Amino acid sequence: MDRFIERAKMSKKARRELDAKRRVTWDFSPVSRRVESKKIYNRKKRSRGRTDDFGAGSFYHVLGLRIASSV
Repeated sequence: MDRFIERAKMSKKARRELDAKRRVTWDFSPVSRRVESKKIYNRKKRSRGRTDDFGAGSFYHVLGLRIASSV
């Protein structure tokens, strides 16, 4: 029968071995299998109807050119 030794008094190597025994490995990740709720707002999800086209406007802005407005 093994003698009980406090974890605090164990050597670093012995603590690592003990932690490795207690650690459980999963065949799959339970976090990735969670189903997202459709009711919660997700800012990362891209909306279907919205398209932002900054092509020409940002190009002129980078060059420092001003586009004449009809105001």
